[in-house]
Amino acid sequence: MDQLWAVLVVAVVLAAVVGALLWLAARVRRRGIGANVMAAVDEVWRPTAHQSYYEIRAQSERGVATQSPDDHDPGPARAERAPAT
Repeated sequence: MDQLWAVLVVAVVLAAVVGALLWLAARVRRRGIGANVMAAVDEVWRPTAHQSYYEIRAQSERGVATQSPDDHDPGPARAERAPAT
């Protein structure tokens, strides 16, 4: 009977650890903080991946370039207008 309790306790502890790790993984994915933690591992084991991570991050922070009012395309409406004489 004592062996049954020992096996049961080990199974419950194992299930609790696995459940806690699954919860932590879901929380990390939701918040997006896993990439910052793994950047140090990439720097050591895969230097090119580490460099690519920072390049991709810099590109995403730059955003989409907007045109100034002087750079816009006149479009077909302005191109088809008759010249003023």
